[in-house]
Amino acid sequence: MGSEMCIRDRLETRLADRIGVEHAVACGSGTAAQQIALMALGIGPGDEVIVPGFTFVATISSVVYARATPVLAEVDATFNLDPADVEARITPRTRAIVAVHMLGAAARIEELQAVAERHGLALIEDAAQAFGARSGEAVVGSLGDTGCFSFYPAKVLGCYGDGGLVTTSDEGIYEELQQLRNHGAIAAFTHTQIGYNSRLDAVQAALLGIKLKKIEQDLSLRQQVADWYDERLEETDALPPARPDHGRHAFNLYTIRHPRRNALRQALGDAKIGTNQCYPQGLHLQQVYSHLGYQPGDLPVTDQLCTETLSLPIFPGMTEQQVETVCSIIRKA
Repeated sequence: MGSEMCIRDRLETRLADRIGVEHAVACGSGTAAQQIALMALGIGPGDEVIVPGFTFVATISSVVYARATPVLAEVDATFNLDPADVEARITPRTRAIVAVHMLGAAARIEELQAVAERHGLALIEDAAQAFGARSGEAVVGSLGDTGCFSFYPAKVLGCYGDGGLVTTSDEGIYEELQQLRNHGAIAAFTHTQIGYNSRLDAVQAALLGIKLKKIEQDLSLRQQVADWYDERLEETDALPPARPDHGRHAFNLYTIRHPRRNALRQALGDAKIGTNQCYPQGLHLQQVYSHLGYQPGDLPVTDQLCTETLSLPIFPGMTEQQVETVCSIIRKA
């Protein structure tokens, strides 16, 4: 048990230093990271939390797990939260905003910080898809009250199972996070609240520590692949992903927009090239959340993105010839 804690502690220290925060708390998954972050901030029944309609379901389900009410807001053409729409949805019950750094690109975090400060709200960064991304010179995960990361194998920094991380520079939040991930314990067999069994195991921590050594190389390689795509897609009517004016896109995914997305995906599939739709339906229209009362047209930008977005293959070892193969099919289609 002692050696396992030591391995995890070392990883947490390295990650906190890299992200630029005082504390990092490793846990069992990215979903667990968001849930315990919300709970450490005191969010629960009767509270509202604003989240984007265009994101992975874990963003909203974490709010539900915390027994709070999700309020879905619109995104802009960069796939990230629209700060003006967020502000329009604030009510007296609103307690927090979850800023998702979608697909590897930083959200408009300075504007969202300003909204949160004006209304006295907590700001949670969902950086599950954006390890290594930057907003200006700041690393995502260092700009909110908490930052939440996923180490699922498909992420920029992934382990070989599930894993997650919460970052913060607030000492009180840090103490709450440590307890919540470990059965609510303040010491061995001493419990002050109901917590969870959500500790990152030593094997995953060790693997992440090894992969962290080459993360900058991996990010540079992803950037190179994205550059190749951008150059070749200029010859098509596909719209490449927007890049931040100041900062760094982590390119966890390379997601284009195209008005004939389904035909394009079929052509690539026929050529045995894998793609993904992130996401084919906004959270506001998912059956499981129909009780929230959203209708088609309530989030028109989200609705449009769900019909146009397509994620193309991208990984650090991808070659220029492989990119050319993908793009040649897009040109023909």
